[in-house]
Amino acid sequence: MKLRGRTRWIAVLLVIVVAGVGVSLSLAKLRGTTHGIPTARVTRGDVDLKVYADGLTRSPNTSLLMAPPVNGTLQIVKLVRTGDMVHAGDVVLEFDPSEQEYNLEQAQSQLEQADQQILKTKADGDVAASKDQVDLLHARYDVRRAELDVSQNELKSAIDAKKNDLALEEAKRRLAQLEQDVQSRAASSQANLAVYLAQKSKAQLDIKQAQDHIASMTIKAPISGIFSRKFNTNGLNFWGPGITVPEYQLGDQTFPGSAVATILDVSSMEISSDIPEISRADINEGDAAEIYVDATPENALKAKVKTIAGLASGGDFGSDSSRNFNATFELIQQDAQMRPGETTKVVVQGQHLKDVLFLPRQALFMHEGKPVVFAKSGAGFEAHTVTIKHVTESQVVIEGLAEGTYVALVNPETTEASSPGANNPTTKTGGK
Repeated sequence: MKLRGRTRWIAVLLVIVVAGVGVSLSLAKLRGTTHGIPTARVTRGDVDLKVYADGLTRSPNTSLLMAPPVNGTLQIVKLVRTGDMVHAGDVVLEFDPSEQEYNLEQAQSQLEQADQQILKTKADGDVAASKDQVDLLHARYDVRRAELDVSQNELKSAIDAKKNDLALEEAKRRLAQLEQDVQSRAASSQANLAVYLAQKSKAQLDIKQAQDHIASMTIKAPISGIFSRKFNTNGLNFWGPGITVPEYQLGDQTFPGSAVATILDVSSMEISSDIPEISRADINEGDAAEIYVDATPENALKAKVKTIAGLASGGDFGSDSSRNFNATFELIQQDAQMRPGETTKVVVQGQHLKDVLFLPRQALFMHEGKPVVFAKSGAGFEAHTVTIKHVTESQVVIEGLAEGTYVALVNPETTEASSPGANNPTTKTGGK
């Protein structure tokens, strides 16, 4: 049994050795070494312009829950926990309505007081109007009686006639004055009534406002999704690395209009990613893609390019920092377990190029600000400027170099210079 086991292990080792020799011979056709420098050969063939990038899952449909625009104290008395699933119409956030309920009671009291004042003013006005009508009737009677006395002046002495004339004038004056007083009292009563009516209208508006404010203290979920509390930055003048900002908790107070929570619709997720500048031209809206969620990398989710930015973000022009184009990917098939904020790997299937020259990406270097490759020339290498057409994660499609040319996979200038006693390679910028 031991002999049989040893024989099996020897056979396995022989297979591994033979396979290794075969792979080495296959790679030797494309790669070799010159003075210890690894090389590769410029090849003509087909290239798939696949673009690789990192991404984050996110919800395209979110709803922001904010504190109501109400003056006064806003204290949280109910708040759903972060990560809980909520449904449209569920009560997810409540503020203490005590202050608004007090305002409502005050407004209702003012309304009742205004109603009482209106009733009293109307009653007083009716009593005053009745009395004024009686006084006017007496004044008109006095004027009429004085007119009758004046009509008999020709039978009276001159003194009595003069008295009758004076009495008539006095009666008419009192009647005129009474008529003016009646109009003034009526106008004053109407003015007082208008004041109390205005107070009633204001009380009614205050009641309506207080009721609306009380209703706004209870916030329902407008959509279904995952509930997420916001960080409570109220009262913090600054925050940054090392400063922990807590989430909103029960009992916290906030300001009107402050964002308290967010509801994330997870029924339709999408992926947000940054595409490197060198790969921007290789993808277009509608291109097919595959999404690998880091939490479940064994599942490849089908997707397509939804949008891609027309302007880059990142470093300034002329700087060494990388520049990226934001892209959004729409999932064709949804994963019910996916949640916002999960990291992903994105593979975009770009164009399929036919009959092009390409070489490994590590064979491309920057020399005096230009892309070059170090092509084998005699016993050394020469730097050749090339035109880059496309760049993938592992290959670069070029122009300006003949097919079959061997190029260095490391910078021979650096490698030779670091080798004691070695000759520096010949450096020549330009074509063959």
